Amino acid sequence: MQAHLFESKDALNHAFAERLVAILSQGIAENGRASLLVSGGRTPLPLFKQLSETNIDWSKVDISLVDERWVDETDEASNTRLVKENLLQGYAASANFVEIKTSHAQAEEAVATCTEQLASMQTPFDALILGMGEDGHTASLFPCSEQVQAGLDLNTQADYIAVQPTTAPHQRMSLTLKRILASKHIFLHLTGDSKKAVLDEALAGDDALQMPIRAVLNNADVQLMWAP
Repeated sequence: MQAHLFESKDALNHAFAERLVAILSQGIAENGRASLLVSGGRTPLPLFKQLSETNIDWSKVDISLVDERWVDETDEASNTRLVKENLLQGYAASANFVEIKTSHAQAEEAVATCTEQLASMQTPFDALILGMGEDGHTASLFPCSEQVQAGLDLNTQADYIAVQPTTAPHQRMSLTLKRILASKHIFLHLTGDSKKAVLDEALAGDDALQMPIRAVLNNADVQLMWAP
């Protein structure tokens, strides 16, 4: 893991946005398109705003979510809503957003559709941003879920997995570990001392089923972006 530690969230978001813009611009130059996978939550909102105010050719950028709660877009828990209201604004409004929430009643019913939609994106992903929960989950790969082992299986052929956490609300759709690892640049975006403590605990052990973030850290060159 490469640790990039900043004195403030403002400094982190400025540097992080610059790094992402450079990666996306390089992807566009090399392949004609670039792809960015993002996570939800409060932490990335200032970063999303910074990106939306940056003038690159967003019409050549594919954006999607690492995971999504199986709720309507009108629900406050919707990551789709969060991305549309905070990232797909300003210059970034012209980006191609690939939604993973479908009209299917159950997340499990939508796995095939999500997989088909993935084919429209530039792969491997140019940049993928992960968060991490207090329990060590990342994406929607929850240690409490029956699906965690399947989601972490590097021999799977699946790009997505439907997940039902037992310690968090809502069904989820999540990228599998294998698909997450198939990214050119993987970032772990954290703020606050409590998340740093969770990360330190993750780094001190090996059981990925207990803390799924370990599976990413142990199998990829992850860049930590952290500020107090």
